[in-house]
Amino acid sequence: MHFIRGWRRSAAVITAIRSLSVKRLLCSIGSEDDTIFAVSSGQGRCGVAVVRVSGPASAHAVRSLTRGFPAARVASLRSITHPQTRELLDRGLVLWFPGPGSFTGEDSAEFHIHGGPAVISGVLQALGSLPGLRPAEAGEFTRRAFGAGKLDLTEVEGLGDLIHAETEAQRRQALRQMAGDLGRIYQDWRFRLKRCLAHVEAFIDFSEDELIEDGILNDVDTAVRQLMTDMENHLSDQRRGERLRSGVQVVIAGSTNAGKSSLLNMLTQRPAAIVSATAGTTRDVVEVPLDMGGYPVLLSDTAGLRDTTDSVEQEGVRRARQRVEQADLSLVVVDLTQVPSEPQLVPVFLSEHLKNILEHSSHRQQCILILNKSDLSSAEHNRSIQASLERSDDVPAACFLSCHTRDGLEDLLTLLQNRLKTLCGDPLIGSPSLTQTRHRTLLQKSVEALHQYHQYRDVDLVLAAEGLRLGLSSLGRITGRAGVFWQVGSSRSRIDHPSEWVGAK
Repeated sequence: MHFIRGWRRSAAVITAIRSLSVKRLLCSIGSEDDTIFAVSSGQGRCGVAVVRVSGPASAHAVRSLTRGFPAARVASLRSITHPQTRELLDRGLVLWFPGPGSFTGEDSAEFHIHGGPAVISGVLQALGSLPGLRPAEAGEFTRRAFGAGKLDLTEVEGLGDLIHAETEAQRRQALRQMAGDLGRIYQDWRFRLKRCLAHVEAFIDFSEDELIEDGILNDVDTAVRQLMTDMENHLSDQRRGERLRSGVQVVIAGSTNAGKSSLLNMLTQRPAAIVSATAGTTRDVVEVPLDMGGYPVLLSDTAGLRDTTDSVEQEGVRRARQRVEQADLSLVVVDLTQVPSEPQLVPVFLSEHLKNILEHSSHRQQCILILNKSDLSSAEHNRSIQASLERSDDVPAACFLSCHTRDGLEDLLTLLQNRLKTLCGDPLIGSPSLTQTRHRTLLQKSVEALHQYHQYRDVDLVLAAEGLRLGLSSLGRITGRAGVFWQVGSSRSRIDHPSEWVGAK
């Protein structure tokens, strides 16, 4: 996944940080008892910049820079001065969030200042001059929120996805995950599996004393089977959530001079690829990210597929076929002037043509056939071809298009958006989808462990219980409840295995 970035430094901010005492930074980095600070409002000049401070010395930082103390969760306009020189740095809003009622669970403060580089640099230098304060590491505010139990790992990942969301559908999916919808599913499964494990272990320990109810293992068998069914249904989502998170791979493929580059330029509304009457102009993959109806798309134009003796073009053809193999959706462009003149022969021609472009039948099911240069054929002839295609079961959905006149573009966009919705699903409908490869891997391990339970159920109950325990561990690692020691009554937790933390692959 994308690791959550704490804050991005402009040149002025870097200068401010370098001016801090290197010795103090080296001594303090990595301690959870430190008070950390960072710009949390992004990079570049802006009207307002937010500097966040979190840790036990946050109150001291507020008093030192403002010569006062605001009420909790009330924005107060204050003069912000350097604690040593008493030079006025800026006038801005100061907010105080006492722990544990803050994002990190610690005492926190925010300075809302003007967003010029000099102002930001001055405030960061002032905070860095205070004892016990240091710049935050990347993702450290979120890491502390996780440690305080404010977020589980799925919510942390949802926050990261929300920060990087570029389309409406990505934003909706990330918001659901950040709100805990996905984490609650895994926590419910974990609770059910923990209950099954407790019953099996109790049967192992106390069955000879006749303190266990009859049929308890049968109930466990039923519960484990239902859990396996729920997990397998969750896994069989055709990677909708992962596609939505990372973008749908859409590839434009076809023979030379069919109009592939023209189609790319028309969809991107800019000259992204060179268009020429010379066959074989495109020899490499041209990629353009797009937002199509709220769905993220990585659109790729590829070299024309044909036999050639040119070594450079051969490499382009190889890359084109490789990209087609990896595509979620293929747009196969066909020159309409090259199809048979008799409409009844067109379906057979196109079926054979698709077999040459898309070698695997599964790829032919995930493609849209685009009959380009429709302006060079009569409308009556096009209607006859369309009627012939509708009677055929061997050819996928097709649309007529003219990249020259743009006729048929609306029909193509509608068909494309419907396919994208099918591939990604609606993030607001139904249960949330898997969004991370990490989730999928751990869920598959959990299902395998539950299979182990059934395998050893009548052979060795101890080994069967170990299968439940392994499944429980895999589920816990998805949300961060495994490999983590949660202290009862404490707002902190200790991560035993940092490599398991968010962002680790």
